Amino acid sequence: MQEKFNNYCKKLQRESYKITPQRQIILQTLLDNAEKHLSAEELHSIVKQQDPEVGLATIYRTLEIFVDLDILHKIDFGDGCIRYEFSDQEAHNHHHLICINCGRVIEVTDDLLETLETWIEKKTCFKITDHQLKLFGYCKKCQ
Repeated sequence: MQEKFNNYCKKLQRESYKITPQRQIILQTLLDNAEKHLSAEELHSIVKQQDPEVGLATIYRTLEIFVDLDILHKIDFGDGCIRYEFSDQEAHNHHHLICINCGRVIEVTDDLLETLETWIEKKTCFKITDHQLKLFGYCKKCQ
């Protein structure tokens, strides 16, 4: 975890961004809650517990910087808010199961779309660079 934190800080510095205390808290909070796919508002409520001076505008600006630097990417689960997850370049695409009752998000790390992508590329001569799969339904607790 510390290594990722340091690597992201180095990336910010390479792109001429200062490593402010607010950015450090935001980055660490995102790393600590990476599995939760936080929205800006959810992130803000967690960060405020550590530093009440960090405003929501700072959260939004920092998230946009992280997206621009490909540290994070935005995800829309259809619940009316944008959520964020790390753009881990080493990992191949993963997919999300979204409970329409409680909002729980479950990641599926098996990528079963590679065969379909290959078929589409051969059939259409369309070079696929990314995909997202979101399946909506009910988690085990809500069934």
